[in-house]
Amino acid sequence: MQVEAGRVADSLPERGVSPRILRSETVLVLALSLGASGVSALISFVGSVTRPGGLKDQAARLNTSHAPGRPWLDLAWQLFGIASALVPVALVAHLLLREGAGGLRVLGFDRRRPGTDLGRGALIAAGIGSVGLGFYLLARAVGGNLTVVPESLPDVWWKYPVLVLSAVQNAVLEEVIVVGYLLRRLGQLGWTPLAALAASSVLRGSYHLYQGIGGFLGNMAMGVVFVLLHRRWQRVGPLVVAHSLLDIGAFVGYALLAGKVSWLPTV
Repeated sequence: MQVEAGRVADSLPERGVSPRILRSETVLVLALSLGASGVSALISFVGSVTRPGGLKDQAARLNTSHAPGRPWLDLAWQLFGIASALVPVALVAHLLLREGAGGLRVLGFDRRRPGTDLGRGALIAAGIGSVGLGFYLLARAVGGNLTVVPESLPDVWWKYPVLVLSAVQNAVLEEVIVVGYLLRRLGQLGWTPLAALAASSVLRGSYHLYQGIGGFLGNMAMGVVFVLLHRRWQRVGPLVVAHSLLDIGAFVGYALLAGKVSWLPTV
């Protein structure tokens, strides 16, 4: 019943936008955002597997300094990077408004149910977080993953606020585009629910391939869970909350624990 209702809600826009335009629009949105990241991650992965030495002896670095030794310039670059990464989300909001769908509200990314979104998101993060960490440690141990370095920022006053903002930016970008927007467009184009789930999940895995096979498989599995939950709730909000909490835990947790506990890999 929910799937059928979703298919009705995802029918072609009333303003007569053709399937060809919708396909072109979707390809362009992905080419400007996570589709391009997927290609970049693939190239990075090829470089890693063809480099001498095992994957676990190489590092995948996130949240690095852009101006070492110049903290104010570094902060400017960090904020610019976070803001510019959200431009595709603004583009999606514009396209949905033009369609007459009501912008990001139609994807369930709004403030109508803050308590429910926060509660559901926290539960998802608690369930996925420990499993994801365990899978990463296992994948690295068997040589299927690079050593992920979630942050290597200088020890300055803005370090933790920037890490939190970076986590939220990742969450908004990925869940709005890879789940909310992509599933809506694929439904409008007549894709079956199973095909759309596969496309969304593989895309999510693809732009994490720079971490290794473990990063690809783990995030693809997470993508399946997120798509199923989105179809159940018809809201992106809880997924954004969950993803934000997961990344905040990874970024801030690494900053606090790296070098202080034996089980956390470092380089």
